[in-house]
Amino acid sequence: MSLFGLSEPVIRLLAFSTIFITLAAIELAAPRLERDEMRGALKSRRWVTNLAMVVLSSVALRIVFPLAAVGTALWAQSNGLGLFPMLGLPAWVAGILAFIVLDFAVWLEHVVSHKWPLLWRIHRMHHADTGFDLTTALRFHPLEIVLSMIWKAAVIIALGAPPVAVLVFEIVLNGAAMFNHANIKLAKSVDAVLRLVIVTPDMHRIHHSTDLRETDSNYGFNLAIWDRLFSTYTQAPRLGNTGIEIGLAEWRDSRTAGLVWTLVLPFRFPPKPRPPRKPDQ
Repeated sequence: MSLFGLSEPVIRLLAFSTIFITLAAIELAAPRLERDEMRGALKSRRWVTNLAMVVLSSVALRIVFPLAAVGTALWAQSNGLGLFPMLGLPAWVAGILAFIVLDFAVWLEHVVSHKWPLLWRIHRMHHADTGFDLTTALRFHPLEIVLSMIWKAAVIIALGAPPVAVLVFEIVLNGAAMFNHANIKLAKSVDAVLRLVIVTPDMHRIHHSTDLRETDSNYGFNLAIWDRLFSTYTQAPRLGNTGIEIGLAEWRDSRTAGLVWTLVLPFRFPPKPRPPRKPDQ
């Protein structure tokens, strides 16, 4: 598939690079949080690990599921599969509906990844990051990326989603994820308006809290409606936007920034709590 003479991979790479560089520059100019995890050597180590995940996940996806989302949509279209072709919907209506349904499907997948223990073992790698910036949006285990693509492909085939709509959705989803993980400062008035429609950094940061009551909320990556609709929306963290503790309570040290440690996290068991210290006799 190509648009304006550019192939789909080139379009996605250009969009990713533009959004990443823009947000990285804003993070440097106006960071929301200034913590050790988000500056200096530890930040560099985190960035290397998180960016490496993109490369590893891309390779895994190319091997296991080379069609990816847009390729799946093209295949379904060429075979006349899906609900939308069956209903004879105009392309623009099918495109809008596909975007909305796919966004809900990603939200639902995210909720399930927190509720099912086996999926949580894989997904918790994303939450183990003790920092919170745009590279956190890229920190997903290759296993999760492959499983997510299989789920999206099933939805795309069931809908008969138009390939262009799928391409737009993938670009918007990736961009929105980087935006709502970005360590950027938005004016309260701007944040209040934006979060009526899309997920903002202050809104999604709550989901990365070590407080499980907050982790089990604000699952959205793009549209903000789903958390409000299903009563999983939290307005503000209990410790405030600048006091919130980020990551997993089980793992709080710098190991979480390491590449090998991160890759094997799905196979680790949480450390046992230390026994209470006996008082001196």
